[in-house]
Order: sequence, then C-alpha cells, then structure tokens
Amino acid sequence: MAQQTSSVSQSTGKRKSAIAQVRLFPGDGKILVNRRPLEEYFGRETSRMIVNQPFEVSEIQGRYDVMANVRGGGVAAQASAIRHGISRALLDVDPELRGALKRAGYLTRDSREVERKKYGRHKARKRPQYSKR
Repeated sequence: MAQQTSSVSQSTGKRKSAIAQVRLFPGDGKILVNRRPLEEYFGRETSRMIVNQPFEVSEIQGRYDVMANVRGGGVAAQASAIRHGISRALLDVDPELRGALKRAGYLTRDSREVERKKYGRHKARKRPQYSKR
C-alpha cells in the first residue's frame, strides 16, 4: 500500500496492465513521468488532463511535485494508473481529501480487464458469420 517518509508520499496506481509508482513531494506542480516532463511524455491533452484531475478535484494545484514511473499498458491506461497513484498518495498527505477523491471515483481501482479470446470465435465474443444456405 502507500507509505509515508518525511513529507514524501509514495503510492502505487493500477489500470488494466499499467502500473504506476508515484512519489509526491512538496513543490510547485512539476510532474515527471519516466524522467520526462508530463507534456513530453503524453502527447494528447486528454491524457495530461487525466493526470491532473486529482489536484483539480482537491483544489491543490501547484503545491506538489510528482515523480511517476509507469510501465505496461497503453497511453490511456498509463495516465489512469498515474491518476490512481496520485490520488492514493494525496490521502497520505491529507486524509481530509478522501471525501472529494472518493466522490470523483479516483480511489477505486478500475478492475476492467481485456476479455480473453475464445476458440471458435474471431475475438472474445465475435462469432463467424452465419450462412443459412
């Protein structure tokens, strides 16, 4: 789970097969993902917005620096994993934020996974075309 060590909060966030190790430091709002700035790592504005959502909901933009190491999954899943990790780390810093983060749904691990392909099917559920004659 999350640990606290001298004003540095550390937590893990997950989404699909993406896993994000997130560390939160008091600072001025810089976010590094895999040692690269947020804008450089995530090209899409949507992904950058997802990463910043916990700060907007708790109304503490610009108070913490984030260092995230993320691996696995795709771009969208990695952004959601970082959001999950940031939300859990913010709880260590200030337990009062729990209500706002819980209402927004950022503390719940999104457990949806890709359904496996079955034999006799094209994909998980798509069947071969039926021909009457």
